[in-house]
Amino acid sequence: MTIYEQIGKGYDLTRRADPDIAAQLAKHFQIKSDSSYLDVGCGTGNYTLALAKHGGVWHGVDQSKQMIDTATNKSNAVAWKVAEAEALPYADGTFSGVLCTLAIHHFAALIPAFREIYRVLAAGRFVLFTATPEQISKYWLVEYFPEAIHKSAEQMPSLKNVRYALNEAGFHSGDIEYYSISENLQDLFLYSGKHRPEIYLDENVRSGISTFALLASADEIAAGCQRLAADINTGRITEIVNKYENNQGDYLFIIADKVLIMN
Repeated sequence: MTIYEQIGKGYDLTRRADPDIAAQLAKHFQIKSDSSYLDVGCGTGNYTLALAKHGGVWHGVDQSKQMIDTATNKSNAVAWKVAEAEALPYADGTFSGVLCTLAIHHFAALIPAFREIYRVLAAGRFVLFTATPEQISKYWLVEYFPEAIHKSAEQMPSLKNVRYALNEAGFHSGDIEYYSISENLQDLFLYSGKHRPEIYLDENVRSGISTFALLASADEIAAGCQRLAADINTGRITEIVNKYENNQGDYLFIIADKVLIMN
């Protein structure tokens, strides 16, 4: 059972498409109404559906049946399928763009997955939203949940490895756009509480974040939350948050292109 089979039932209690992130993704795709697009690792389809509002014909795949069932119950405007990133059930050159948000750390291996994505793309764009180990290691959460944050950083592919895998798969470029958490972020993923520390005291929020659901022990969560609550009450949390400044953003968009060479 994958982690998202375990947490999928309550996932949408705290996870939804953030309008700003969705707008950034749509900008990178320059969506055309008569083109087809794929969301790999789509989860419950929050970002798939948000981008579908911008036009195009959308498909979503995820390895979790629980997630795809939830997505299917939301809307039939997208064609949903259970599938692995390394074995996409589509013909060569099917899509004009492929999306992947906060999912590449769950891929079995980057190069096979990126080669599959390259295969199903016609000339078009592959847009990823992710975080690097270096970014995660600078989250102030490390003060309270050091083992879990260390494990979370350790499982994330480095930017160097992502770029290498993209190149090996045949992609060009790999442009980077850094993203910093806003105070009104609506999608409560790992560092969503950067400016709202109190949200990590909510079990519902933690249950929708794989770092807490999969990587953190019950003892670490209990001890970390106790210390965090105390620091929030005394105001010391401001000092802790201010210690962790990162001019390389909290997350990043990676934009890669498949360019067909005409003979």
